[in-house]
Amino acid sequence: MKRILIIDDDMDMCNLLGRFLQKKGFETEASHSGNKGIAKFKESKFDVVLCDFRLGDKEGREVLREIKLIDPYAIVIIITGYSDIKTAVDVIKSGAFDYITKPLIPEEVLNVIGRALAQSPEGADAPRPVTASPAASRRNGKAMWDEEFLVGQAPSTRELYRQVELVAPTNYSIILYGESGTGKEVIARTIHQHSARKDKPFVAMDCGTLSKELAGSELFGHVKGSFTGAVADKEGHFELANGGTLFLDEVGNLSYEIQAALLRVIQERKFKRVGGTREMETDVRIIVASNENLQDAYRRGKFREDLFHRFNEFSIVLPPFRYRREDIPLFAEFFLSKSNKELNKTVEGFDPEVMQIFLDYPWPGNLREFRNVIRRAALLTSSGMINVRVLPTEIVDNNNFGQPFGGGQAPEPHPAATSVHHPIVHRETDLKNAAAQAEYDTIMNVLKQVNYNKSRAAEILKIDRKTLYNKIKSYQP
Repeated sequence: MKRILIIDDDMDMCNLLGRFLQKKGFETEASHSGNKGIAKFKESKFDVVLCDFRLGDKEGREVLREIKLIDPYAIVIIITGYSDIKTAVDVIKSGAFDYITKPLIPEEVLNVIGRALAQSPEGADAPRPVTASPAASRRNGKAMWDEEFLVGQAPSTRELYRQVELVAPTNYSIILYGESGTGKEVIARTIHQHSARKDKPFVAMDCGTLSKELAGSELFGHVKGSFTGAVADKEGHFELANGGTLFLDEVGNLSYEIQAALLRVIQERKFKRVGGTREMETDVRIIVASNENLQDAYRRGKFREDLFHRFNEFSIVLPPFRYRREDIPLFAEFFLSKSNKELNKTVEGFDPEVMQIFLDYPWPGNLREFRNVIRRAALLTSSGMINVRVLPTEIVDNNNFGQPFGGGQAPEPHPAATSVHHPIVHRETDLKNAAAQAEYDTIMNVLKQVNYNKSRAAEILKIDRKTLYNKIKSYQP
């Protein structure tokens, strides 16, 4: 029987909630102050803690913090009479599983507790949350998807989408952090689709390779004749996204001047086209993405601190694919289903050896790399199962990346691992290709040192980011 601790200074609330949960098969205990609740938590084991945000002796946030010090894995749900989303965001950031607002709705209380227990390792008998979105049905033993995206089952994936569900209905600006290929644009689109702006445009802009002049034109538009090549008026992304969501990928690459212009637009909700004089009003929700810490960037003087704080109303960290091993079989089948449809094929699945290789490989390119590997394998497989022969050499020969992972954790790179040799496949051995091999090794080693942050790698290599992209692309088989 699952045990629930209720911490609330309202005795009537404790009694009502306790009796209700007992009727639903839970064992409950109650404390009428924060300190007594913490003491009771120390004395006994509880599966879930329901804690009021406003207590007589301290705030629920303080109780949450002390309970987490006792047991970092404790599941705490905050009850608040203040339906202000900021309170919810604050307690979630502090480690709460979720929040419930008063007046309490019995079905909501049970639903949140069910989700909490489902996430717990001991909660296998509790109601399970939906982990595939859109839902996956099964036909003849095969998983079938009718939609564009799949949500995995790994704990880090469930936590990611719980945060998405929390913040999506708000108008908060959001920073998405994650390595290249982790699906930051997918998450941004998901947030948009679950917001009140879902019927308005979602506009994405890659800031990675734009010059200052081009970035200004792309963001704000321009008028005819404002610069060489401006042969007609052009709408910018703020106009195109009006009423909806603007997603700025790799925002840390914008020049300081463009950052200043962006800050003015966010503050005043007005802008002018490049070369124009007429002010236009704008109403957009901004989601930005970065594979480097923007707080570190502003401390280094690379990013405006005031702009960072404008964006940082809520931040979400996307886990690398190497920390989501439970999701690998799901995404393998998902990407294969999409590839079959794209290629008009009926490839049936994967040899066991192939799936083991997928589980052992660290996927430095994350979901994007995984998708491309499966698309290539499906293309090279005429029928039946995908086997090892159609996998790229660097996936099969995994010696460059250490031993297979255990429990989804990636090994730390050795400090001396700065000169690993990465073979370029399908190249003849001659002087020209030997030079290309040396150049490729240098690029790959720098990328590994900076955790595959291409902008930082380009700086170290003293080339621009577009050149780095083109070189990496030229080495791919």
